[in-house]
Amino acid sequence: MKKQPGRRSTALLLSFLIPFLLAGTPAHPTVAQTREIVVAAAISLSEAFNEIGRLYHDRTGNTVTFSFASSGELEKQIESGAPVDVFASAGEKEMDQLQAKQLIDPLTRGNFVRNALVLVVPAGSKAALHSFAELQEPSVHRIAIGDPKTVPAGQYAEQLLRNMQLWPMIESRLVLAENVRQVLDYVMREEVEAGIVYATDVKIAKGKAAVAATAPDQYYGPVVYPIAVVKDSGSPQAGRDFVNLVRSADGVRILTKYGFLAPK
Repeated sequence: MKKQPGRRSTALLLSFLIPFLLAGTPAHPTVAQTREIVVAAAISLSEAFNEIGRLYHDRTGNTVTFSFASSGELEKQIESGAPVDVFASAGEKEMDQLQAKQLIDPLTRGNFVRNALVLVVPAGSKAALHSFAELQEPSVHRIAIGDPKTVPAGQYAEQLLRNMQLWPMIESRLVLAENVRQVLDYVMREEVEAGIVYATDVKIAKGKAAVAATAPDQYYGPVVYPIAVVKDSGSPQAGRDFVNLVRSADGVRILTKYGFLAPK
C-alpha cells in the first residue's frame, strides 16, 4: 500500500511551493493598471474636453493629456507619427483623410456634437453690423477667419461666403488665422472689424465680443465633430474608454453646457 505523506513532509512541500505561487500573483490583483493617453482635439473643444478629461480620470484612474490646435494641424502631426491615442476633429475632412490612410480605427469613429457659425464684432463696435451681407460695406476693412487650408471653421466660413456671393467682394480684406480662437482674439483686441467663429467660442469672449449675426444653415456645413482612436495608439482600450465617455449621455451633457449641439 502506498504510504501517505506525513504532516512534516506536507509542510516542507508547501514551504517550497508558496514562494513560487506568490511570485506569479500580483501584489494588488483587484487594482487595474492605469494608463496615460494623449488626445489631440480641435481647439474649440478646449473647455468642454478639459471637464470631460477630469470625469474620465475620476471614473477610470487614467490620465489624459490634451493637445489643442486646429484640426488640420493635428491631422498633420498624426500623419507624421505623433504619439496620439485619440483624435477629435472639428470637421469630417480631416478625419476622412486619416481614415483613407488607415491611421485611425474606423470601428471607433463617430460624430459626437455639432456647431454653428456666427459673425462676431468687438464689444461696443462702431461698425453697426447686423448681417453677413454688410461685410461688403467700405467701413469694414479687416475680417478674420480661420485659414481654410488647415482650419475647419475657415473652410466653413469660405463655403458660407462663397455661397452668399460675398467672397469676391471681401477676399482682399480677409485676415487668416491659425485657428478659430485666434480669430476670436483678433476681434476681442479690436484688430479687425469682424470675424467668423463658432457659436461656442463666443462663450469665452468675456464680454469683449458680441454676436452680430448667425450664419444661415443652408449656406454651409453641417458642422459636425467626429472622434476616433488612432490606429497606432499605445493604449487602445483606454482610448476607446475616452471615446465612449465623450459620446455618452454624460459627455454630451457637458458638451451642450458649453454650447455645442447634440448630434442628429
